Amino acid sequence: MGTHSAAVEALKVDPATASLRRSLEVYYGDPGRDAAMDDFYSRFVRPGDLVFDIGSHVGDHIGSFRRLGARVVAVEPQSLCLRALRAIYGGDDQVTLVEAACGAQPGRVGFLVNSANPTVSTASPDFVAAAAGAGGWEGQVWDGQIEVPVTTVDTLIAEYGTPTFVKIDVEGFEDAVLAGLSRPLPALSFEFTTIERSVALRCLDRLTTLGFGGFDVALGDHKSLTLGRWASAEEMATRLLALPHEANSGDVYCVPVSGEQRP
Repeated sequence: MGTHSAAVEALKVDPATASLRRSLEVYYGDPGRDAAMDDFYSRFVRPGDLVFDIGSHVGDHIGSFRRLGARVVAVEPQSLCLRALRAIYGGDDQVTLVEAACGAQPGRVGFLVNSANPTVSTASPDFVAAAAGAGGWEGQVWDGQIEVPVTTVDTLIAEYGTPTFVKIDVEGFEDAVLAGLSRPLPALSFEFTTIERSVALRCLDRLTTLGFGGFDVALGDHKSLTLGRWASAEEMATRLLALPHEANSGDVYCVPVSGEQRP
C-alpha cells in the first residue's frame, strides 16, 4: 500500500488534479476509515471474488475491495478521475479500469461536469435540476458538459464475468444503471439522495423485478446498516420517503432473497 500512498501524495500536489485534492484527503490516509470499510464489505466480498465498482471517483472503494482480496472492474467516465485511478492502481493487474459511464444501453451520453467538485458530476440532468436551490447543495455549479461512452452491467458481465458484489454510485443515474442489468446477483448497493428519492424508488422496483428481495440502508458515508436485517422493498421505500431532507444521501444494500445473507 506504500506505493498507493506515494501516488496519492503526488496527486495532491499536482496542479492538474487540484480539484480532486479534497477527495484524496478525505478518502485516503485514514487507517480507521479503511478498517471500518473493510470490516463492512467483508460480509459481501471474499478473496478471489469479482467486484464491479461503478462510479469509482478517486477509488477508495477499489482499495477496500483489493484489501479483501477481490478482483475489481472499476467504471468511471471522468478523465481527471481516471488519471488519479491510473496513478494509484495502474500497476495492479487485479484492477481493470473502464473509462465509461454505465447506463441502460451501450452508446454515448452527455455528462454534466462540476469542475470544482467532480464527485457530483453526473449523466442525469434531472439530478442537476433537483439540486438547484436545495438545502445543502448551495454553491454547486455544473459548468461543463462532455460526451462519454456508455456501457451496461450486462456488457461488463459478458466481458469480465459475474460479480459477487456491485457498488453503484453515479449521482442520480442509478436507475439507468440498473436498467442495464437483466439478472439477479449475489449482492449490490446503490446510492440514493433525498433530493431525488424517486430514483431510489425506481431502483427498488427494478431490483424487485430482477428477483432481489432483501434491503437495508447505510446513511451518509457511514458503513453501518441501519436495520440490521433484510427488509422488503416496500418497507425500504417507506423508510427512504420518511428520511429528513438533511439525511442527504446514503446507500441501499440489496440481496436476492430476504434473509439469504446476514447484514
